[in-house]
Amino acid sequence: MGIEEREVRVDRQERGERGSGRVLDGLAHVLAVWFGCGHLPAPGTMGTLGAIPLYLWLRPRGAPVVAGAAIVLTAIALWAAERVVRRLRTKDPQIICIDEVAGVFVTWIAAPATTAGLVVGVVLFRLCDQFKPWPARVAERRLPGGYGVVLDDVFAGLWAAAALLLARRLAWL
Repeated sequence: MGIEEREVRVDRQERGERGSGRVLDGLAHVLAVWFGCGHLPAPGTMGTLGAIPLYLWLRPRGAPVVAGAAIVLTAIALWAAERVVRRLRTKDPQIICIDEVAGVFVTWIAAPATTAGLVVGVVLFRLCDQFKPWPARVAERRLPGGYGVVLDDVFAGLWAAAALLLARRLAWL
């Protein structure tokens, strides 16, 4: 083993970095950027649109399956966002868009299984994500790490779902 290899090994040990940690960081990155959507222009919108194939695959199975997916996606988003935030040492890296995926899935729980339901859900979610009604803005500003990154979008998704339910109740959708 050469001097440079020893220095790299010692440096990794000092930082607590192991091979499995790098693999998990790589997996977290791929998920956090939702398979590349976060590296495109307008990553929030691209992440929201990138969620559509999964939704179209799950939608025929019913709202309970969509709700289950929203819960699982939120849990995965919290984990992935936290790892990426720590690795990049930034409060809310713009490349993270799995939070939009989780949030729009929360919205789609209330959407009718139609093209109009899908589109209106996307529009309402993006509006709520931009305006961040209470408690979304508070979550974004005050919660640490991955929680602040993800939960503001989940709260925005809840507001958009409420708007969808109102639209359905009024027979607008």
